[in-house]
Amino acid sequence: MDFNNVLYKIGEELGREDMAALKFLSLDHIPQGKQEHINDFLTFSEKLKEKRLLEEGNLSFLKELLFRSNRLDLLDTYLHTSMEEMKRELQIPGRAQISAFRVMLLQVSENVNKEELKDFKFFLRQKIPKCKLDGDMDLLDAFKEMQKMAILGERNLDILKSICDQVDKSLLEIISDYEKLPRERRMNLERSPDACSNGEEICETLAVSNPLREQDSTSQSQTSDKVYPMTNMPRGYCLIFNNNDFSEARRDVPRLRNIKNRNGTNFDAEALRETFTKLLFEVVDYKDCTASKLCEILKFYQSTDHSNKDCFICCILSHGDKGIIYGTDGQEVSIYNLTSYFTGLRCPSLAGKPKLFFIQACQGDNYQKGVPVETDSEQKGDYLEMDLCQRRYIPEEADFLLGMATVDNYVSFRSTVEGTWYIQSLCRSLRERCPRGDDLLSILTDVNYEVSHKDDKNMGKQMPQPTFTLRKKLRLPLK
Repeated sequence: MDFNNVLYKIGEELGREDMAALKFLSLDHIPQGKQEHINDFLTFSEKLKEKRLLEEGNLSFLKELLFRSNRLDLLDTYLHTSMEEMKRELQIPGRAQISAFRVMLLQVSENVNKEELKDFKFFLRQKIPKCKLDGDMDLLDAFKEMQKMAILGERNLDILKSICDQVDKSLLEIISDYEKLPRERRMNLERSPDACSNGEEICETLAVSNPLREQDSTSQSQTSDKVYPMTNMPRGYCLIFNNNDFSEARRDVPRLRNIKNRNGTNFDAEALRETFTKLLFEVVDYKDCTASKLCEILKFYQSTDHSNKDCFICCILSHGDKGIIYGTDGQEVSIYNLTSYFTGLRCPSLAGKPKLFFIQACQGDNYQKGVPVETDSEQKGDYLEMDLCQRRYIPEEADFLLGMATVDNYVSFRSTVEGTWYIQSLCRSLRERCPRGDDLLSILTDVNYEVSHKDDKNMGKQMPQPTFTLRKKLRLPLK
């Protein structure tokens, strides 16, 4: 049968609920704003074609959609694929294109009847405005609203589980099955060797603009010329790489046999998590990553669709040296390579949007002195240790910011009982000043002032340094 005829026949047999399921499963590829005017399968299939998710010689995404939405009859009749074939196919690393998170939410919705849906809405009234829950809103729509309010995410299931516990405890089994999956499967990090480059090809076709922004008033449009828009919920991903245990590096890399574990780093990770959650980002933690794992994770987010996000943040707490970061295995990763994953060419859905990197590490082994002609003893204080890292790099194109803990060639300090001077000051200033409407560069200037006025009697002083190519003011208001 002709390709377009196949699509027409499938569309004839899909009902309203089927379409709602297909659209929900596709949200990571087609943002909600782009789905608002899609009411039928043919329009939906055209959108898939635009995103290069559907072609005559490539029906894998459509097959997965029909399989996940339990339209096995259409999968078999028109695409000549059985349920067993799909199960085998999706077991291959890198083949699944729909996140396990979306599949889990769809399964929950399919097991909620009309009476239970009313109960769901009742409990959600405490979290979501009543007007948004009225009418014929189904559970998938409620899940979308929960994500907008940043009370539901891949690693933010507490409210969902609490409601399911009150409505129907059997629903908790579906969520539990999802939580038992390895992190790689939950976040689609299981990839074939070519998966990252394939993801980039798909990503190149993703729209950068957000229809919600396009509907802004003229005054808002004029303001956006000078201020980065922050209209989405959540605002974007905030990744926190927290490397503490370097025992593998000490064992396998002779020149790093004296490298220490980064005691106290968990205080920084917790402060970052609390701060950026309050600032309405979806925070994702990664602990003790090797160099290859760090790159693999960043490549995943490089090929993720950020079209319905406003910003991207990456925080790295680790050892390093001369423009590189060490993985916990002692292997090196260039700071420039880490930031350049998110250039406009390599990650089009973040083009024109701020990309922020905060790196806690020294940039050398010298000590800053209040009096420049003398040198302090190298003996450490009782609680202060050093992270070793030098220099910083960002792409030359616009919309990047790299916040380093100290200027070139100097150490930064980490308290084993409080965390680092830089990260603790950064988080405190963000929490205090973002609600006032202060812009990020003003806040970082305040951080510079605070940290530069600290002084460890045994070690010396510290001066943070931001490097940026931001074109507009960046504000992170709470509303």
